[in-house]
Amino acid sequence: MRRVEVTALLPDGALRHSQHIAPATAAFEGAFSAFARGTMIQTTKGPCAIEDLSPGDMLEVVNEKPQPVVWIGSMSLVPTAPVEQPELTRLTRIMADTLGLSRPMHDLVLGPGARLLRKPSASHDLATQPQLLTPARAIADGLSIFEITPPTPVKVYHLCLPHHAIISAGGIEVESYHPGRSLLRDMGSNMRALFLSLFPHVSQPDDFGPLACPRADQVSLEHLM
Repeated sequence: MRRVEVTALLPDGALRHSQHIAPATAAFEGAFSAFARGTMIQTTKGPCAIEDLSPGDMLEVVNEKPQPVVWIGSMSLVPTAPVEQPELTRLTRIMADTLGLSRPMHDLVLGPGARLLRKPSASHDLATQPQLLTPARAIADGLSIFEITPPTPVKVYHLCLPHHAIISAGGIEVESYHPGRSLLRDMGSNMRALFLSLFPHVSQPDDFGPLACPRADQVSLEHLM
C-alpha cells in the first residue's frame, strides 16, 4: 500500500486536500507519478515548478485554449518499496536539448506515469503515422535518455485538467492525467470505487472524457513501423 496526497478543485470553487492509502499497483500509481519534484510546468503566467502549482492555476495547452488545474496528486517514490513491477520505482531522465533546441530546456526527470507526445518521423506524415502518447521509459536509449533508480525517495506528481490535454513540462509535450479507456472498465466494483474516491471532481468514469491523442499501447505495431 502507498500513502498519496490529493488536492482538488470542487465544483463550488472550494479546495479539498486529503490523504489516502492506495494499492501500490501500476493502475493507481500511474495517477500520481508523472513529474518529479522541480519539473517546470508552463502556465499562462510562465513556468512554475510542479510542487508550487495549485488547483485553479491556468496551464498552457497544446493546440487548445488554456485550462485550469482541477486536481493534483502526489506521492513519494521509494526505490526500495515492494511493487508489482520493478519499473514503478524508476525515473526517466531526458538530458537538455535531446529532442531539439530547448527540448527539454534543462534535464527533465519524469516518473513511471509520464507519457510524452511523439510526433511522426520525417519519413511519415500524420495520415500514416499519427502522433502518439508514449511512456517516457519507452524512449530511453541509454545515452541521453535513460532510466534511473533514485538512491532516496523522490516526490512525484500528476495533474488533471477539465479534460485530457497535452501540456508543456520543461519544453516537452506531456499529457495530463487520464486513466485510459480500459483501466476502470477492467477493475472490480470495489476497486473502481476506491480509485474514483481519489478524484473528488469526478463522479463517474465518463467524467474523465475522451483522450486528446491516442496512446502507443492502443495502436497496433503495424502503425508504429
